[in-house]
Amino acid sequence: MSELLFEIGTEELPAGFQQPALAQLKDNFIREAKELKLEFSSVDCLGTPRRLALLVEGLADRQPDSRKEHMGPSKQAGFDDEGNPSKAAMGFARSKGADVGDLQVVETAKGEYLMLVQEVKGVATSDLLPGLLEKLTRGFSFAKSMHWGAGAFTFARPIQWLLALHDGNVVPFSHEGMAATDTTRGHRFMANKELKVTGVVDYKTVLSEAFVVVDPKERRAAVAVEIEQAVKTAGKGQVAVDEALLDTVCNLVEKPYGVCGSFDEKFLQLPAEALITSMREHQKYFPVVDNDNNLLPHFVAVNNTEVKDINLTRTGHERVLRARLEDAFFFFATDKNKTLESRVDNLTGIIFQAKLGTMLEKTERIEKLASLLAKSFAPDFVEDAVRAARLCKVDLLTEMVGEFPSLQGNMGASYALNDGENATVAQAIQEHYLPKRAGAVLPESAAGAVLGLADRFDTLSGCFGIGQLPTGTKDPFGLRRIALAILHIIEEFDWNISLSDTIYKALSLYGDRVDGSGETVELVLAYIRDRFINDQLAKGADAEAVEAVTSVAFDDVNDCLLKIKALSAIRSEDAFTVLAASFKRIRNIIKDNSATSVDPALFQEDAEKELATVFDQVTAEVKPLLAGHDYDKALAAMLSLKSPVDEFFNSVMVMDKDEAIKTNRLNLLTAIATLFLTVGDISKMQQS
Repeated sequence: MSELLFEIGTEELPAGFQQPALAQLKDNFIREAKELKLEFSSVDCLGTPRRLALLVEGLADRQPDSRKEHMGPSKQAGFDDEGNPSKAAMGFARSKGADVGDLQVVETAKGEYLMLVQEVKGVATSDLLPGLLEKLTRGFSFAKSMHWGAGAFTFARPIQWLLALHDGNVVPFSHEGMAATDTTRGHRFMANKELKVTGVVDYKTVLSEAFVVVDPKERRAAVAVEIEQAVKTAGKGQVAVDEALLDTVCNLVEKPYGVCGSFDEKFLQLPAEALITSMREHQKYFPVVDNDNNLLPHFVAVNNTEVKDINLTRTGHERVLRARLEDAFFFFATDKNKTLESRVDNLTGIIFQAKLGTMLEKTERIEKLASLLAKSFAPDFVEDAVRAARLCKVDLLTEMVGEFPSLQGNMGASYALNDGENATVAQAIQEHYLPKRAGAVLPESAAGAVLGLADRFDTLSGCFGIGQLPTGTKDPFGLRRIALAILHIIEEFDWNISLSDTIYKALSLYGDRVDGSGETVELVLAYIRDRFINDQLAKGADAEAVEAVTSVAFDDVNDCLLKIKALSAIRSEDAFTVLAASFKRIRNIIKDNSATSVDPALFQEDAEKELATVFDQVTAEVKPLLAGHDYDKALAAMLSLKSPVDEFFNSVMVMDKDEAIKTNRLNLLTAIATLFLTVGDISKMQQS
């Protein structure tokens, strides 16, 4: 067994490129090693802004030997009557680099054929590595790549050095004229020199001594310690840790050094989110808060270099941040000079989508749809929801959102309060963008939820109405995220919304701009259903229960969830397993029969009479339970059909020669199937 250390040294990689690149490097190695049949015990990838490294241990010294069997022409075609090899036999042997004498005759299902058996000796790993490393170097895919020099090769940033060691020996590998060596490089500013490495074991140690924390997990933890220590040393409160920013900063430095700075208290007049965004997006600074989570006039920056004069560094950060905050302060003051209401008509200047009109037209549609939804699900907030709908997109016209697009909604809420709008309206404006991504925080207010649904149904329906459907690679309007947000909001508020009815209303508000046919409604509904199924499976729901419910009907999200829960709970009952199998038999027998009228006078057998009697009793018991969405009790009651159904199939011939008797029996089975299908197709749940 051996080890492999491969490092690609680069100019500073963008923070967002590093983790995807390391994941690709690991996956590509595993795939290539498998293809080459090279075994290994472990593989890890480490990196910083200046390097991507692959560390492999327990690597096999060579490929395993293998045996290859090549089937050739038939014996009849391979030899003449005197046993001499034909041109076909000689050509086959020659194509495989063998002699005719090496061929064997084997018996197959088609007769006797010629076969060549070759014992292939495995190639040494050291001979395979140059080609493998070249593939790995060329195997990256970046969001943006660049050329440099005269070569055609592209990478995220120019490659500066290559380190490739196999069991301590330099791999004879070069890329675009750059040969691999046994040296890496230290920190650009604090140890900018070549460092000799002997292998995997001392790689991290050598770099650590040169001020490089190469393990991203260790470096992230170091960043967290540094920012906490910087605030503690300054005695200024505590860091408001943003996990995403922590990830970004981790990928901006090779070794972190924290410093706490301050800014003028006047900037605390800015909305908290605006102040935090100004620090986070441009400067990558962490805000500082007190014990009640209120912002303090301080921040923490993370440097990539240790400095002798920390005060000089602090002053530099403060000067840069002040310029940013002055801009934000100016934007905020300027924006407040005009009310949101006074800007509404200017939304005509923003195109929502070329075929779907302007943001003003979208606003007018959202107002109407929000009103319809609020009347049904938030009747106490109809007026607030409609008012919030009218103002919810206006902050797109403000200077602050123009500078910081991520503040959409937040600034609208702040400006609404400044204009004298009530708190419910302001909250709805802020919350209608929530959730901003899968798993993120949802709206808390009913008005915000209604407005968020209206906005999303408008976008989703409109895009489908003009044929702007998402594909495997393109989803410019984020329709997948929109569909999931619709589902999660409805689930959170436990509203029994008819999706098809809402989609139809949303489409109708577009008039003749879109195809508002039933076919489009079904397309949108099917799209949401697919997202619902995937979401439920991701959450660990019973896959068969999900299919049983959604394969029959999907319109009311929370009703579907109740059915799935009930089916999942009852499937452990022995009677249910047997009944599910019988139900599948019923579905196969009735096929396209849809009639459910039964004439008791046509019953011939005691078993069918008993089944009809029990079915009538169950139906009477189940109907009010189904109406009350009590599917647990409804299914429990339906289980009493198990025994009479079994007896029916044991004693009764459904396809009787008498057409009237046969039809009557089919109708009885159809009625039973129809009752079960009000909950789900339990035939989908036969597997344990």
